[in-house]
Amino acid sequence: MRLQIACQDRMGLAKEILNILVEYDIDLKGIEFDQATKCLYVAFPQIEFEAFQQVMAAIRRVDGVTDVKTTNFLPYEREHNELVTLLRILPDGVISIDNKGNVVTANQAALIDLGRSESEIVGQPVQGLLKGFNFLKWLEGKEVVGQTLKLTGNNEEFVSDILPINVTDEENNVRLAGAVVNLKSHSRLGQQINAFRDDNNESFANILANSTSMRRVIREAKKMAHLDAPILIQGETGTGKELIARACHDASERNEKSFLALSCASLPDNVAESELFGYGANAYPGSGEEGKRGIFEQAEGGTVFLDEVGEMSAELQTKLIRFLQDGTFRRVADENEVKVDVRVICATQKDLANMVQEHTFREDLYYRLNVLSLHIPPLRERKQDILPLAQHFVQRFSHELGKQAPTFSKSCCEYLQNYPWPGNTRQLENSVYRALSLLDSDLIEKEALELPTYTNEFGYLEQEFEGSLDQAVKRFEASLLRKLYPAYPSSRQLAKKLGLSHTAIANKLREYGINKKSIKV
Repeated sequence: MRLQIACQDRMGLAKEILNILVEYDIDLKGIEFDQATKCLYVAFPQIEFEAFQQVMAAIRRVDGVTDVKTTNFLPYEREHNELVTLLRILPDGVISIDNKGNVVTANQAALIDLGRSESEIVGQPVQGLLKGFNFLKWLEGKEVVGQTLKLTGNNEEFVSDILPINVTDEENNVRLAGAVVNLKSHSRLGQQINAFRDDNNESFANILANSTSMRRVIREAKKMAHLDAPILIQGETGTGKELIARACHDASERNEKSFLALSCASLPDNVAESELFGYGANAYPGSGEEGKRGIFEQAEGGTVFLDEVGEMSAELQTKLIRFLQDGTFRRVADENEVKVDVRVICATQKDLANMVQEHTFREDLYYRLNVLSLHIPPLRERKQDILPLAQHFVQRFSHELGKQAPTFSKSCCEYLQNYPWPGNTRQLENSVYRALSLLDSDLIEKEALELPTYTNEFGYLEQEFEGSLDQAVKRFEASLLRKLYPAYPSSRQLAKKLGLSHTAIANKLREYGINKKSIKV
């Protein structure tokens, strides 16, 4: 329990109050006088309500006491809690060291930056955690002044402010008590510089990009955002194509208008056409006499994002070409032309240039879409982004789940960087969320991520392989033939593609039960 006692500043008053606590056999846990409020604060263990009433009455009778009430914190406790909360929510790492260069405390951001838990670094020499500066020599110097320099820790570079902590004793002598080390990562520094330089590009500041290749993508995207030509974004699934598209829209002069997205792979052709272009009166049974505006009309003045444009049918491709020419189109079952001012951004994980060669994607549409192009590299090719992304997801999901943000173990950090991430950033995000949802400690080990074994050559591997080599080869053959058969729906076409005889392929198709009835062509 804690009491706030408003009183006069007179000699012996505190002793009289302490005597009351002794009289009621109450152990004192803390006592403090606040000059600002002219109040005496005392803390003691919880006591029975009847005894508490008697203590309160006795204290009120002390000469010089004007008021007594309960409070949640002593002044030093409130100050300590405020400081701890401030350090915890700071996005930059902060480490406190003593005058011998040993770590006293560190906030959560610093633990994440260093890839360590609090128990692993408290009491340890900071010199073993951060390279590039002789902390002990600096602390033992005649004049200890603040430093700003580059330090390396956990295989990352930081811009660091190193500031001495000076304390004045009772004789007004200044004593060095230690120092504070502030760590600012490349990504944090980049976000702050971008925010300072260009207010229109704040959307890009939310995209973590430590790697050279990803920073180049962001740099090019910022330039393209201010243009009005179509943008084609290519990259594997989960690399963040829509995130880049939204950032381009937000940084453009169209940012006050709508950004509407449509996946060309998720809808049948007729539905996709009506979603894009809308339909006229009575176009379908029950559609009514007013018709419907499509996405292009709804996004007037804004941006339309077409995801997986490589999945678009030939008929829809033809209609899109005409729209890109002059911004006009006709609704489904409507003769009237509609003209809109819309910017088109497309994305695909397919090789459109190769599809043009195979005559599965229109060449004229490809060149109209590929005016400005961005290629987002897969996560496995930009390893510098993996840990910052993982740590970002930890912070975000910990906040959502109402948990204290854990840290990754050293072995887990190595595992994260070496895993090939076939699902890219989306897979990383989902694996971190799953780990946090089930985690009961403050340290994330690699087992908590539950990632399946994967190789670039063979894809996902079974955790427990069963059967013989011959059986495994047959399973692979059957899987490969099922995937190829829709594109080469005859034994002769498939044989030519695979470089085998017509008879050999026919026998294998028969053995695995692959035909036009079992496989949708």
